[in-house]
Amino acid sequence: MDECLIDTDILSFYLKGDEAIKTKVEEYLFVKGFERLNISEITYYEIKAGLEHRRARQQIRQFEEFSAECRILKLTKNSLDITANRYGKLKRRGIDIGTPDLMVAGIAIDNNMVLVTNNIEHFRPVEGLRLTNWKE
Repeated sequence: MDECLIDTDILSFYLKGDEAIKTKVEEYLFVKGFERLNISEITYYEIKAGLEHRRARQQIRQFEEFSAECRILKLTKNSLDITANRYGKLKRRGIDIGTPDLMVAGIAIDNNMVLVTNNIEHFRPVEGLRLTNWKE
């Protein structure tokens, strides 16, 4: 198993206690021996913004504690260049997957990580992006 970047939907399932996702996370960390989960700063924002919108103070506190144990990958010039390149290629084909998702894809590609998402078909058109679904 290669190092993975956890997309927002999978992280949301995990935080809600989804047993299948919890099992995959445990396998990733304890069987495969990865030190921590990787999330993007976009995923951090999307989860935190959703909790803020609901004024879910206790969940915000829990998420902040949880995310302190994660590696939060930031956008870099290289990941932004990758994102812009893939945007151009997709746009010429009439495909729009949205800027935040393209940024997550750019971060995954830049860091040579597999993106773990339940939205495989949504991300499939992104050239060079490796995908897996821990929900299946």
